[in-house]
Amino acid sequence: MDNHNFLSPWIKRFLLEYLINIKNLSRNTQQSYRDTFRQYLPQVAKKVRKPIDQLIIEDLSPDGIKEFLQDIEKKRKCSLATRNQRLAAIHAFAEFIGLNSPEHVEWCRQVRQIPFKKIARSLITYLEKNEMDALLNAPDRSTEQGRRDYAILLFLYNTGARADEAAQLKIKDLDIAYNAKKDFSIVLIKGKGDKLRRCPLWHDTVNELNSLIEGRGQDGNVFLNRRKEPITRFGIHTLVKRYVKKLIQEFPSLEKKRVSPHTIRHTTATHLLHAGVDINTIRAWLGHVSINTTNIYVEVDLEMKAKALACCEVVGKKAKKHWRDDKNLMDFLDSL
Repeated sequence: MDNHNFLSPWIKRFLLEYLINIKNLSRNTQQSYRDTFRQYLPQVAKKVRKPIDQLIIEDLSPDGIKEFLQDIEKKRKCSLATRNQRLAAIHAFAEFIGLNSPEHVEWCRQVRQIPFKKIARSLITYLEKNEMDALLNAPDRSTEQGRRDYAILLFLYNTGARADEAAQLKIKDLDIAYNAKKDFSIVLIKGKGDKLRRCPLWHDTVNELNSLIEGRGQDGNVFLNRRKEPITRFGIHTLVKRYVKKLIQEFPSLEKKRVSPHTIRHTTATHLLHAGVDINTIRAWLGHVSINTTNIYVEVDLEMKAKALACCEVVGKKAKKHWRDDKNLMDFLDSL
């Protein structure tokens, strides 16, 4: 059989060349696409009774792909978002093969016709100001770990950074102003797809970061774990959940909000909106490519909706007084 038809070389090229060199997708997206094949290929091999390395492109039939997606929903009990994410990886793979192998164009067309399922968009979760303040005050800053945890929480709130962005932050990405009273300190954040954005830092954030990085080299990570190794995004998730759990008794509302580092990102955007910052500035602050992504914060902001409603509130007409009932005027006329 023609080696051009075997699946294995195509998958390796797709993951190692196309996603990285051509599309420049983030590491997390690369891993997500990889996991799609790790889940799907054993299922295909079992169905067609072949070793995985002997699978050919046509073994990934549209019907087989639909069965895999159904399995994700029913057996694995995954969300529609996960189901669509797996399908997006398969669509991208089919497009890659279609662009490089004319004889598989029809296969590509059939695979890419498999539709995504519509997902009802849920409202985002964010913290009220008193909840965010309580979260920032939760760490015990008399300890080294507490000071580090406070610095991470403050940095996330200041910048709206994702957990992964904070975990990867290098000391050289910090541009600390020499005169903090006159100049802004700035952080350079590397976001999805290696997109760069700059964000100003509060004086308190700078002070906390300075204490963390004092005496360390520029190539080191800003945030370290207890073993003095770079903290991971999972470590930051665990940190946030630990302090939220500590606050549940005082703030029962937090139990329903499923607070994560991304919730703090939503909180930053919503609080900026409350402060009157325009939506385009918030878009740049968070590193969104499209303004449509940032518009979700306008939709969720009940305070702004209430103010807008008050502007167009229908006020009932006041009954006009008869001139004889206007005692002040009558008294004035009688005095003449």
